[in-house]
Amino acid sequence: MTARTVTVRTVTARVVRAVGGQNLSLLLALGLLVVVVGSQRPAFFLPINLVNIGVAVSLLGLVALAQTVTVISGGLDISVGAVVGVASVAAAIGAAAGTVAGVALGVAAGAAAGLINGALIRFGRVNAVITTLATFSAFQGVTFILAGGEAIGVRTPGFLALGAGRVLGVPVPLAVLVVAVVVFHVVLRYTDLGRNVYAIGGNTSAAWLAGVRVNRYTTGIYLVAGVVAGIAGVLLTARSGAGVADSGAPNLSLQSIAAVLLGGCALAGGRGTVAGTVLGVLLLGVLQNGLVLLDVPRFYQFVAQGTLLVVAVMIQEYRGGRRSRPAAAGGWP
Repeated sequence: MTARTVTVRTVTARVVRAVGGQNLSLLLALGLLVVVVGSQRPAFFLPINLVNIGVAVSLLGLVALAQTVTVISGGLDISVGAVVGVASVAAAIGAAAGTVAGVALGVAAGAAAGLINGALIRFGRVNAVITTLATFSAFQGVTFILAGGEAIGVRTPGFLALGAGRVLGVPVPLAVLVVAVVVFHVVLRYTDLGRNVYAIGGNTSAAWLAGVRVNRYTTGIYLVAGVVAGIAGVLLTARSGAGVADSGAPNLSLQSIAAVLLGGCALAGGRGTVAGTVLGVLLLGVLQNGLVLLDVPRFYQFVAQGTLLVVAVMIQEYRGGRRSRPAAAGGWP
């Protein structure tokens, strides 16, 4: 074995450790998908299409970031898509009084919904999945009540600029996502808040014995998820120019769960990264864009997303089972 071979292997091993095995697999899958779609539709590589992909995944990206923190802490927020819908309609109502009012009301609606989830889980002692499944339905009902069964149009120029404007040449929704990614990454990786979130998801009892205020963190995590969903709702209304009860926002719940699981978050909690979630979001975004360019019927997109979710869960179960497999000779059958 030559010194050059050893050096290449060493560098490769360091790169794999730095990127992470899960993220490396996602990068390879994303690259393969890009090659397949691009070879069939060269228009995929046009700058305008790449920007469109970024804008299209901006809302999912925001919701997935909130879902990442929730899943790492050992919870799950099934209602997050419905919260986006409530915030969207609330923002449209507030926008009639101005841009600031629209943004404030949309974010406040999201925060209130998140606080309700956190309070029910903390004080009602109800399982997070059951709680958010129930509030998913309730928030959808609230959305239809607020909208009165009709679309609420928005004509405020400043508010609409949040969906169509640019910051330093970057579309506002995409710029907001980039800022959110940086903030979530820094908080989760480099602060005590982030370390405590991982600790709660890894072992709640041990975290409590170590002095972590688990109940407060639980409320705060769902409150943050609501605020982020509120921001996504504001951007949704600004992009579409209207607050519509049946906007399709609830679909973001399934998509966000698929993205975080693809990104390596464990349903049991205690594991996951922002980088992995971003790659999961991009994989879903490129897949959806590719299916559109290939003229695949829309309902096949839901089949593809559902399939990816099942695959992600199977991978998580396999990895979890492999780690917990006893070291004794023979192991489990």
